[in-house]
Amino acid sequence: MVSTGLNPLDIETMQIPANPLVVQLDIPAYTYGIAILMLVMVLHGVCLLQIAKRYEVKAYLYLAEKKYTAVTTVFYLSIFLLLITHLFEILIWGLFIYSFGLIAHWSQSVLFSGSAYTAIGFMDDTLPEGWRMLAVIIAFSGLFSFAWTASVMISMTKSFRKAYTRIHMHKLNLPQEIIDRFE
Repeated sequence: MVSTGLNPLDIETMQIPANPLVVQLDIPAYTYGIAILMLVMVLHGVCLLQIAKRYEVKAYLYLAEKKYTAVTTVFYLSIFLLLITHLFEILIWGLFIYSFGLIAHWSQSVLFSGSAYTAIGFMDDTLPEGWRMLAVIIAFSGLFSFAWTASVMISMTKSFRKAYTRIHMHKLNLPQEIIDRFE
């Protein structure tokens, strides 16, 4: 009988080395990262469009009913929901990183995801070999999401500004016919 020099218990815990080229090129990061990026962007689009649609309808109705304070309330509620959407996307990235065992602790994986997603980068890149590009992909998802959110917020601001201006016109005791002519 030929001895391999290995204890049978060591064989169970032995890691098979990954293909060095696959690791050097960060293929796992690209493969899974782009898939999660697409999932996050689809989710972001669905949430963003739902929030914007509901805001626009409510703002239009409240402006027609001259409930200007209600427009501002709905505006700030919509901004809060946009924030929640971004936080949920950070949690998705954190769950992905944690479930793949790339970062051992759930809280650290979420914190790393938030650091990369916001492109602030306050955490060191602690991802293992073959996954380092994932931080850049997470940053791209955050940049895309923030840009998309900003464009929707700009369109939402039009009705918000109209309501805000009309509130102040009332405070200045301007005649209603002047307020009604304001567009």
